Amino acid sequence: MSLTVKPVEKLTSEVKEYRKAEHSVSPLFLNRWSPRAYSDEKISDDDLYSILEAAHWAPSAFNDQPWRFIVAKTEPQLKIFHEFLNPFNRAWAEKAPVLVLVASSNRRENGDPNEAHAFDSGAAWGYLAIQATLLGLSTHAIGGFDKENARNLLNVPDDFDLHAVITIGYRGEKEALDKNLQERENPSTRKALKEVVFEGAITS
Repeated sequence: MSLTVKPVEKLTSEVKEYRKAEHSVSPLFLNRWSPRAYSDEKISDDDLYSILEAAHWAPSAFNDQPWRFIVAKTEPQLKIFHEFLNPFNRAWAEKAPVLVLVASSNRRENGDPNEAHAFDSGAAWGYLAIQATLLGLSTHAIGGFDKENARNLLNVPDDFDLHAVITIGYRGEKEALDKNLQERENPSTRKALKEVVFEGAITS
């Protein structure tokens, strides 16, 4: 289900119903949310690699670029990914035409520990999600997967940490989801800004 409005110009109708920013911000940030219903429409390589290109331009400490993106887009590749998703997530994620495992190197090129690798990879995931939204695609980050199984199946070295599996695809109808997931297939709200922003120091 492609966006019917340009995501940088105004909120989609479903987002407008559930989300309201307290301060001025581009509609793009509110239009990005994490659905679970996907259609079977394929993603072009141009769009897929545009999304990955955006992710690769995220900032990183010392410009180490610790992130790695393992992409599954063919049926054999996707079947391997499905093996390490937990059953709850596989039930809906297996309909997505592309899955991406986000990993990152926990060591710098000189062998020193990279304490910023997870933080930096989170920034890359954010860039990925925003670019997908610009292209009318949806994403959802999954933490529920067997990391050791994924590491073995995908031959990931021990000095890389595995963070999340990202679903990428066009929106589908929420009626295709299980009943309990249909009720959750709406843009989430946010805490009040005053609950997460503190000037000078954290106050109770």
